[in-house]
Amino acid sequence: MNAKLKLIVFTACLGLASCKNNEQPFNDYKFSEKGIVLNCDNLDTKLYNEALFAFENDVMTFYGKDNPNQVRAYSQFVRSAVNNRVKYTDMLSPHTVKVFEALKKDNSLWDANNPNSHLNYNSPFFKCIGDHIQNKDLKTTLNALVSTNSMSPKLFGTPLMSMYSLAIRDKYLAAYVAFDLFYAKLFDVDLTQVNMEKPAAAVDFNKIPN
Repeated sequence: MNAKLKLIVFTACLGLASCKNNEQPFNDYKFSEKGIVLNCDNLDTKLYNEALFAFENDVMTFYGKDNPNQVRAYSQFVRSAVNNRVKYTDMLSPHTVKVFEALKKDNSLWDANNPNSHLNYNSPFFKCIGDHIQNKDLKTTLNALVSTNSMSPKLFGTPLMSMYSLAIRDKYLAAYVAFDLFYAKLFDVDLTQVNMEKPAAAVDFNKIPN
């Protein structure tokens, strides 16, 4: 699919999502017991938190199935995502597909005109991420890239690949990984190929490995 066709399809998806704003709001929260780890003023943080935990659950279920180590699972995902090698249809759980469908209705999150990522780097939510990332170097790099309109998964992915383990404790950094390297990529994925009968294994991504 060429870039022009991708843009048309992506714009159509956003248009259809905006037409569905009167539908029943998302209420299938499976990770609400984990609490609120992302606090962004005047935003739907409940859905964003659900999206983060659903992503982390899929990462651990897919990349940690043979070796349930959170740091290793994050490492494998980040490196694969930055290099465009993630098999999203194999990784996705049915619940995460539902979460993504809800996220698509939030037009402020997405940018159909960005050739580097469908994520809107000028959105209030992305600003919240940039304001709260704990590591000073990563925070400075991310905000500098955004301010110069140079932000992309590839450019930020280079320093991220050496500091991926910080995302285990820093949920704002984890949110960057989830939304730019995972959910933003799903606009280009044929979700009809996802096994919707797949059981969604719940894992505790808040347990810090020894």
